[in-house]
Amino acid sequence: MLLPDNIHPENSLYYNSSFVLSELQKNRSQSLLDLYQNVKNIKDISISVFILCLDWLFLIEVVKLNNKNEVSICS
Repeated sequence: MLLPDNIHPENSLYYNSSFVLSELQKNRSQSLLDLYQNVKNIKDISISVFILCLDWLFLIEVVKLNNKNEVSICS
C-alpha cells in the first residue's frame, strides 16, 4: 500500500522506498540481491515489499535497470 489509512506509516511503500534510495545513494549501482541485503541490514523488510518499492521507484522514474542488470538511480 502506498499510503496506509491506519497509523502505521512504516508499512507504506513511501517509507520503505526511502531505505532503498538511501542504499542506492551510497552505491549508485547494485545488483538486486545485494541491494536487498543492504536494505535488509538497515530495516527488516520482506522481499515482496522490497520488490514493490522498486516497482514504485521505477514507475516514478527514480531508479532503472542498467545494462549490467543492476539497479541504479536515474540521473
